[in-house]
Amino acid sequence: MESTGKVDWRRDVRIALRDGVHLSAMAYLPVGQAKPRPCIVTLTPYIAQSYHDRGMYFASHGYPFLTVDVRGRGNSEGEFQPLIQEARDGYDVVEWLAQQPYCNGKIAMWGGSYAGYDQWAVAGQRPPHLATIVPAAAAAVGVDFPARNNVFSTYIAQWLTFTSGKTSQLNVFSDQPFWNEAYLRLVESGAAFRGFDSQVGNPSKVYQEWVSHPEVDAYWDSYNLSAAQYAALTLPILTITGMYDDDQPGALAHYARYMQAASPEGRARHFLVIGPWNHAGTRTPQAQFGGLSFGPASLVDLPQLHLDWYRYTMEEGPRPEFLHKAVAYYVTGAERWRYADSLEAVTGETVPFYLDSTGEAARELYSAGTLTRDRIGHGAADHYTYDPNDLSAPRVEAGTDLESLRNMEVFHTNPSKVVYVSAPFTADTEISGFFRLDAYLAIDQPDTDFAVSVLEIARDGTVTPLSTDLMRARYRESLRVAKLITTRKPLRYDFHSFTFASRLVKAGSRLVLVLAAGNSILLEKNYNSGGNVADETKHDGRAVRVTLYHDAQHPSALYVPLGTPESR
Repeated sequence: MESTGKVDWRRDVRIALRDGVHLSAMAYLPVGQAKPRPCIVTLTPYIAQSYHDRGMYFASHGYPFLTVDVRGRGNSEGEFQPLIQEARDGYDVVEWLAQQPYCNGKIAMWGGSYAGYDQWAVAGQRPPHLATIVPAAAAAVGVDFPARNNVFSTYIAQWLTFTSGKTSQLNVFSDQPFWNEAYLRLVESGAAFRGFDSQVGNPSKVYQEWVSHPEVDAYWDSYNLSAAQYAALTLPILTITGMYDDDQPGALAHYARYMQAASPEGRARHFLVIGPWNHAGTRTPQAQFGGLSFGPASLVDLPQLHLDWYRYTMEEGPRPEFLHKAVAYYVTGAERWRYADSLEAVTGETVPFYLDSTGEAARELYSAGTLTRDRIGHGAADHYTYDPNDLSAPRVEAGTDLESLRNMEVFHTNPSKVVYVSAPFTADTEISGFFRLDAYLAIDQPDTDFAVSVLEIARDGTVTPLSTDLMRARYRESLRVAKLITTRKPLRYDFHSFTFASRLVKAGSRLVLVLAAGNSILLEKNYNSGGNVADETKHDGRAVRVTLYHDAQHPSALYVPLGTPESR
């Protein structure tokens, strides 16, 4: 990403909001701009200067660019209330910017993660001069942040430390060994998750407020757009996410909610790009990360795509060449892009792979149960026991590279799992879309957490992670209503929140399904007692026996999305 031409930089530009609070912005203006131009703005809690390179890039290509400290952060006035404040404040920023002499009244937004979420929040307020949004890796509050499927992440204490006070806390935030140790210390102490903010030295009323809402409710709904707000949007939208993006569930939740509510005309204005990227890669793609490697085609010039999109939506330019159809997705393994008219059209058919075993415990990769297409399972049930006070697996995890997506050390250390492996594929097969798992499970405690993953293991033993899902048993029927388990009989658990995957599975490779206890230093610890999880301690811990059934009465199956065949 290179800048061209000179840029007029202005520090601490003051923006007045309707309640009298002033936000601070850094403005990047093209030198010698002869007439007002469309403008781009991003709102960030990470201090405005963190996007200096983007400001220089867009301004040098002719677009005035403002990076704004959100309320209560950096040089802006007011009190920082994460996420919830941005809809109204962002409306005021857009309308203020539209009145500046260098602006022609057309405003676009830029940014990812928090700044992807706030684009949706601002768009929902429908500021008259907002012309387009390009939300990348956009969190959906209550969907993937600060909890995924109602399971909180220990990361929220790290993030709230990052955004505490007025100034940058980047060095503390980025010291991952420090945070790994803190996460492990929480588990080893057996203290309640509710007190973790104080345990790391940063008591936070926001943290306390969040953990006081353990399930999706009106509180979390208030952060996101309603169906009516999605339906009312008329501006063109470009959504960007990655297969390994931590906020992929949120980005695709916004996408799906909009597509469900919008008119046909509105849906035709919404484009989606899903690359082989991690969270940061949704803005700056990398061909290698987490032990994975991808081909040159993965390195899309996203800043250029933004420029092309802004010209298309605000200056009557041609549609970006990269956006051949409404959905662009990268097929890993094949190392190329494919296109579809809709996200649903990516998948040609979904086929069941039934779980089965010989009756021995299917707990290890090399003594696993099977995934078979030709018959419903008929073997004896499999089981594992999970003791939340057994710290062996978390201690191993804390000493590993948590960024490595191919790290199998924790997998082999964790005894609380069942594993199922398919026969080798006889031909190259594209898997594209969303996995589903219908599993018949019995537990002998009121609650527990499940972590599910699907992997590819190649002929040479190389393991590639494909997709994950997470479930707390009490929310198996609804994320809005807790229902503790009161029977030891098997119940069907529908794991239908897997992340999107697209992979050309080569002949000779196998699929691996792992269902394990949600026992990670990265997750809020569920001690299985059935109490308020945030308040449970090691003294509440109960070992749980999990039994997975796979027979004619309990046809547990992994549903695999096969890619749509290409036109000849």
